[in-house]
Amino acid sequence: MTAAPEIDDAALVTASLDHPDRFTDVYDRHFPVIHRYVAGRLGAQAAEDVVAETFLAAFRRRAAFDPAKGDVRPWLFGIATNLVAQHRRAETRRYRALARLGAEPDAGGHEDRVATAVSAARMRPGLARALAGLSRKERDVVLLVALADLSHQEVAAVLGIPFGTVGSRLSRARKKLRAALAPTQGD
Repeated sequence: MTAAPEIDDAALVTASLDHPDRFTDVYDRHFPVIHRYVAGRLGAQAAEDVVAETFLAAFRRRAAFDPAKGDVRPWLFGIATNLVAQHRRAETRRYRALARLGAEPDAGGHEDRVATAVSAARMRPGLARALAGLSRKERDVVLLVALADLSHQEVAAVLGIPFGTVGSRLSRARKKLRAALAPTQGD
């Protein structure tokens, strides 16, 4: 007996219009990657709330999703990035605090500890300080590429900007990061 073919994202969102419980499949499929991205931006504790807000907003706006786009990942990352932007002052304070502390504080449960360990490994003090020095637009592009592992095309779709703008923002941000990290690379 062969397994039933997996239903694509667009079909799931479309089906959820008549059968709202089908949206749980979208949640189950994309929660881990959205959570990892948001936890990397805001920390494990804030991620729980922001990811819940992300999927709630997506559920409420599912009728506006264009099924011709197929993949809901860019749409979900766009919602998550906008919600992260609402928390950007806290995010900048977090990066500055990480730079001062040298590590993230221990989180509660196992999943939180894993997310925290991954986040801490990526955001050493110098990198946290350098990220805090980027503009929000530059930081969004860098972290969508680095934490969410999105392609330039997907980042363009998430942020609603031209493909070339992604490349130029990423190039500018990398140059700033290299300059900010250069003195600490010999440590």
